[in-house]
Amino acid sequence: MRTLVVAIATALRGVSVNRLDLRGLTMPEPMRRALRAADALEPAQALEVLTASPSMPLLKALDERGLRWRTEPLEDGGAWVAILRPAA
Repeated sequence: MRTLVVAIATALRGVSVNRLDLRGLTMPEPMRRALRAADALEPAQALEVLTASPSMPLLKALDERGLRWRTEPLEDGGAWVAILRPAA
């Protein structure tokens, strides 16, 4: 499940991948925080987000921003989302 983030971090050669665990927050705070962090990404930076449930509005917002993402379910019913701002 974490292989995409590991691959991104490896490809970026030393760039750290920040992780946000937003599972304990009530809506709409997880989406606000995830988008704020995603908007702050520099080109070729990545972010890992954990949410309490899959969020189609979040994924749509990431698409609208031109960000790449991948999501996978978590055992607890939540979702893992890897977000990458492509290099120029």
